[in-house]
Amino acid sequence: MESREGADDLAELFPEEEPVVASAVVKRRHEFAAVRSCARRAMEKLGHAPQPVLPGERGAPRWPDGLLGSMTHCDGYRAAALARTADLASLGIDAEPHGPLPDKILPAVSLPAERDRLAALAAGRPGVPWDRLLFSAKESVYKAWFPLTGTWLDFEEADIELRPDPGAADRGSLRARLLVPGPVVGGRRLGQFEGRWTVREGLVLTAVVVPHG
Repeated sequence: MESREGADDLAELFPEEEPVVASAVVKRRHEFAAVRSCARRAMEKLGHAPQPVLPGERGAPRWPDGLLGSMTHCDGYRAAALARTADLASLGIDAEPHGPLPDKILPAVSLPAERDRLAALAAGRPGVPWDRLLFSAKESVYKAWFPLTGTWLDFEEADIELRPDPGAADRGSLRARLLVPGPVVGGRRLGQFEGRWTVREGLVLTAVVVPHG
């Protein structure tokens, strides 16, 4: 589920959630409430009663039994994606504003091979903020990684390849090759994650899903 700024920014918090942002500025409270409103609407779509979503270890959301998910927000946009634990092992989503990363950020969050591929992509499709897209993909990969491992994944520990769909400049797939031992899912240690990306309506959006099998 997703929303733009507006009514969802005035969404109510559950009593259990109020203390988390009691001392936060108004903007932070609105973001916190709106993204949880998205999550609760997704819960209902999956047949679950709306429940509080509290931050757990490293701020990762704690989902009701039987569900897993991911949340994201940036200026003007909030989204949550949920699935049944029977259907997926993990997932991660991220949204970023359309535009280049600030100066000096890209070298800190990318590998030399990734920067080489970004340069080649930019030469053919200059309208896509490839550096921002790579950053978003790294965020989605981490959000899918953490619930499976409970450990940190550094930016340089996943080598991400962004691939445009044939004939499309605004969407494509992504593959993250894990450079450290991956999680064990379904009795098999994973060496990579797969996902999708799109650039639309002033946003850069990425998603990673980890199936059971």
